[in-house]
Amino acid sequence: MATESSENWHSRVLERKAGLFAVLTTVMISIGGLVEIVPMYTVASNRPNTDMVAPYTPLELAGRDIYVREGCYNCHSQMIRPMRAETMRYGEWSRAAEYAHDRPFQLGSRRIGPDLARIGNKYPDAWHYNHMLDPRSTSPGSVMPPYPWLFTAQVDPEDIAASVRAMTIAGTPYPEMSLADVSTSMLEEGNAIVANLEAVNLSAEPLDEIVALIAYMQRLGTDIDAILAAEAGIPLAAASEGGDE
Repeated sequence: MATESSENWHSRVLERKAGLFAVLTTVMISIGGLVEIVPMYTVASNRPNTDMVAPYTPLELAGRDIYVREGCYNCHSQMIRPMRAETMRYGEWSRAAEYAHDRPFQLGSRRIGPDLARIGNKYPDAWHYNHMLDPRSTSPGSVMPPYPWLFTAQVDPEDIAASVRAMTIAGTPYPEMSLADVSTSMLEEGNAIVANLEAVNLSAEPLDEIVALIAYMQRLGTDIDAILAAEAGIPLAAASEGGDE
């Protein structure tokens, strides 16, 4: 049996004094955390360039709210890792700047379905419409359930105006937008999607939830070209003229 004199000093000074040990442990963990976190905010090169990432439009924001509500993140990630197998299947690996206006992030934790970080403009609007109505009509063998209520429920511009205000408070650089501005923006974008659907004999209203979700899905990953241009040192104006709208 060990005697008092044969014990290590830390057994006597620290380990038997739970309060002191807890305080010192907390201090050391805090120092380690600060060493990792502080440079992220103080070193300019560590901060992502968000100049070329525009906030979601009101209709896209409405679609994102629906995406969160339906728990799409449980089966689909929105993060492409910088690995060959990832980039060959899904496209350019994800940059931090792409998530600048995501509150909260929709990175996901698993992939029962494919990653959606680059889904924008990959398929026409009609594909998303049919996929949400009957997933197996576009993706044979899919285990995804249908979402028929998206075709009858509508988004409320007043709710989305409140979402815009909340995002502004959180730091998203939205311009001053009244309820009328939000409604007009949603109708304009929604009518464009409805026109695309009607061209292939599919019917929808501009404020239908399915239209809002389509708007959001078609936005995902579309900022990457501008971000890559910024990484390459191409001026903002030149990148904007040469990028896709």
